[in-house]
Amino acid sequence: MRNPLPDTAFERPFDVIVVGAGINGAGIARDASLRGLSVLLLDKGDLGAGTTSRSTRLVHGGLRYLEHRELPLVRESLREREVLLHIAPHLVHPLSFLLPVYEEHKRGTKMIRMGMMAYDALSMDKSMSRHRMLNGAEALQREPGLRREGLRGAAAYYDAQAEYPERLALENALDARRLGAVVLPYMRVAELQRGPAGRVTGVALHDDLHERSYVAHGSLVVNAAGPWVDRVLGGIEAPDQRMIGGTKGSHLVVGPFPGAPHEAVYTEAVEDGRPYFIVPWNGQYLIGTTDVRFDGDLDTVAATDAEIDYLISETNKLIPGAGLTSENVLYTYAGVRPLPVAPDGDEGAITRSHVVHDHAPGVEGLLSIVGGKITTYRQLAEEVVDAAVKKLDRKAGKCRTHQIPLPGGTAYPFERFRERFHATSDLDRETGERLLRIYGTRAAELLDYTDGHPDLREPFDELTGAIGAEVAFSLRTELAETLTDVLQRRTMVGFGPQVGLNAVDAAAEIAVRHLGWSDARAAREADGFRGQVDVLRPRLRQAQA
Repeated sequence: MRNPLPDTAFERPFDVIVVGAGINGAGIARDASLRGLSVLLLDKGDLGAGTTSRSTRLVHGGLRYLEHRELPLVRESLREREVLLHIAPHLVHPLSFLLPVYEEHKRGTKMIRMGMMAYDALSMDKSMSRHRMLNGAEALQREPGLRREGLRGAAAYYDAQAEYPERLALENALDARRLGAVVLPYMRVAELQRGPAGRVTGVALHDDLHERSYVAHGSLVVNAAGPWVDRVLGGIEAPDQRMIGGTKGSHLVVGPFPGAPHEAVYTEAVEDGRPYFIVPWNGQYLIGTTDVRFDGDLDTVAATDAEIDYLISETNKLIPGAGLTSENVLYTYAGVRPLPVAPDGDEGAITRSHVVHDHAPGVEGLLSIVGGKITTYRQLAEEVVDAAVKKLDRKAGKCRTHQIPLPGGTAYPFERFRERFHATSDLDRETGERLLRIYGTRAAELLDYTDGHPDLREPFDELTGAIGAEVAFSLRTELAETLTDVLQRRTMVGFGPQVGLNAVDAAAEIAVRHLGWSDARAAREADGFRGQVDVLRPRLRQAQA
């Protein structure tokens, strides 16, 4: 755990204070730091622990946005998809998709073909293959588990997957820190500070790790708190005014099942026509998502029984041999999309385009971000920093985040680094591949922690193959403060089939042996982790209860 900050920690003012260290906030901090601005990045919890960690984990253009005629958003998304494949080759990968078309679907093969042609046209700079239209027999040959009755055809195409968007946010934050930014997780904004004429001049902070309070001063505050945007604002313009009208998206995770697809499947639900995904992910299958209005506690969002039943039922209708029941659900997760307030109606029709809201002239010194998604975080950050530079009236360099790889993607071509790493690491191929897809080129740095400590090369989790060095690496170099941070958002063990419950004690013991944790702290951290995973409704935890 980091030491308490000195009382003088925030004596100097920052150019930009970014509130919220999800993918958007971390991206803003990196861009601003690259342009020479002084940056403070804050979050009331861990980096990437909110909505970023509760997505469908895709980097995609958004076929459904075509239906709502959001062509600029689709073009932007497809362009940014290509950028992420280049700057984060370890974290973002091409992924094959199949979109089956059935007689009962409101989108027929003609509409799908037109949509696919537009999708290809809007991604003219892509490095992946163009779409192919398949007849019913060809679709079944490709994915024999699909329901045969009423199958008219399918479209085969490519998008991309960000297996671990938590680490995408982390690497942006780590690079911002390398460039001079101050990055502080578990530092909660209690309120916005106001100066002459009501201008926002900084933030009052509470250090939840050490129960201490501070005030940080800044020329500009960027509220990138996602669904917590209104909480940060605290009614600064009008007590009842809301900017966020988010919807909840729930996912469930299952192991391999009869008829499971070999690629991602994107289809319409029979019950209500809503699009959803079945995605091979992390050795498991991710099924989702729902899209329902949410006005509950943002800190305890969980999938409901009704949502679980809905996703299981729709999967069984699409893949009749699956035979899934609630007993097959390894765990679930849910998050709230930071979408704008919209009138009652079709939640799926609410725009996914982001808005950079300048509160001036009513309130100077404050920007708030509404919307956004993983795919377009970098573009959003560029727009925010462009606006910040203009408001600060500062000379700053141009955005370079589309050119400079993230810390784990610095070797180009990445495939050459991969083979060199396997040849020199003395790890078995499976363990090496796991480290590469989580840490990228930083995997070599991670192995330095095993020098003189051969036990740190040994797995502490048999299910995922995570090795002991990852625990030490996370706590010493990756801004992890708790065992929950280590397991859920650094090593990614917390998204294995037993959500890390099988490995938590072993990870805590590594911290005792190699990081000087007391037995009391290790026990406290392990218990804290077990409490945190309850929101995922893991099968193992429920069985233990």
